Amino acid sequence: MIRRLEDFIPADHPLRVARALVKVAPVKMDRLFSKMYEADIKGGRPSIEPKKLFRAMLLLDLYVHKH
Repeated sequence: MIRRLEDFIPADHPLRVARALVKVAPVKMDRLFSKMYEADIKGGRPSIEPKKLFRAMLLLDLYVHKH
């Protein structure tokens, strides 16, 4: 049996609601993210995809302000 990360998160956990919201917000910001990512491709090291960075920063912010 293959376990997924979601299998370890209770169905009523607040992060499930936050994840749903975070999936919608970056879609609305796709143009901005595309321009940011395109600018990084022109030179230097590959960037972290802006959508992933956005989600990571939001998650970090939620946990920092919770404690």
